Amino acid sequence: MLSWAVGCGLAAAALLLLILLLLAVLGCPGPGPGRGWGCRCQRWLCSRSEPMARTEKPLFRIAYTLYTRTRLGYIFHKKQLKKTREHYPTGHSIVSPKVTNNLKILPVPILTDNYSYVIIDMATNVAVVVDPSDPLIVQACLERECATLEAILTTHKHWDHSGGNKALKKIYKSCRVYGSSRDNIPGLTHPILDKETIQVGNLRFQALFTPGHTVGHMIYVLDGKPHNSPACLFSGDLVFLSGCGRIFEGSSSLMLSSLDVVGTLGDETLLWPGHEYAQDNLLFAASVEPNNPAIFEKLDWVLQQRRGLHCTCPSTIGEEKEYNPFLRTHSADLHKALGIERVPDEDVTRFRSRVLEQITKCKQTCVTVQGVPTIYCTCT
Repeated sequence: MLSWAVGCGLAAAALLLLILLLLAVLGCPGPGPGRGWGCRCQRWLCSRSEPMARTEKPLFRIAYTLYTRTRLGYIFHKKQLKKTREHYPTGHSIVSPKVTNNLKILPVPILTDNYSYVIIDMATNVAVVVDPSDPLIVQACLERECATLEAILTTHKHWDHSGGNKALKKIYKSCRVYGSSRDNIPGLTHPILDKETIQVGNLRFQALFTPGHTVGHMIYVLDGKPHNSPACLFSGDLVFLSGCGRIFEGSSSLMLSSLDVVGTLGDETLLWPGHEYAQDNLLFAASVEPNNPAIFEKLDWVLQQRRGLHCTCPSTIGEEKEYNPFLRTHSADLHKALGIERVPDEDVTRFRSRVLEQITKCKQTCVTVQGVPTIYCTCT
């Protein structure tokens, strides 16, 4: 009996440690502003940096391992779902479906800033869901649309993207769950490789392997041609509107190669990211490149949208190339703004990786001034 009690006590202590560390270090969402990498940075406080110093701390690694590889992470996720369902009964943002011919895309706001996506082939009424972290909210959306779930596309293993896989699979027995076998994807039935095609009704996706945020991160590109529509990128935590996911399981050079995959997509491709980070990301971008008019034009629109809690998705890849600093590591204007120069005989890719290191370190150390469109950083 004593050993059982000690075991329960240790488990409870581990869970508490997990929650505290994740909130403080990993940036897990909670009600209100200033979450995750949603932050703004004063350019003059940023200095040259070493890559991802914070993620190398032993305590971070312990917390991250517990979150991604044990049931404690799932318990923490379920507590977050319950809390945010109560705090945001109608979702964190106001969303509208995008309908083109027989294609319908519905952003589904989940937790405090996540988006899942329900994609419906209206000709057959079959649906694909991207990153259904909250099965109750996603199932309610499917029922309203009278759609049958045929496939789940999982970008990566983090519970705020994959937490609803198993529950939805129980409801829809024939549903296929796609993702990389390199990630620990819950309920995975169909491991997918780079550049493989997934066909569901008239919906055709290409999976692209983009490691860096996690070791097995995948993105999915919906072919728009059958629907007379632009292609659609469902990017998970690789790239956001004017932002990029944190490098949890890789290096800046690995993340750069994944971001370059996005850069090869057509400029008209619609970007549907995994989080509502647009306002903070653009404020950060404005601090990095204060002479870039594209940033401020988009920022004005985003601030107006967010005042009414409206969704800012989608943007386009063409737009992102103009104002997203993480997709602009090749830009001489960005190099000048950062005060970084390529050294003699330095490989171009290595130099761009160094640029990405500096941007990510600066973004990682930012803190939001609550309620004010300002951010401060101490990049050391």
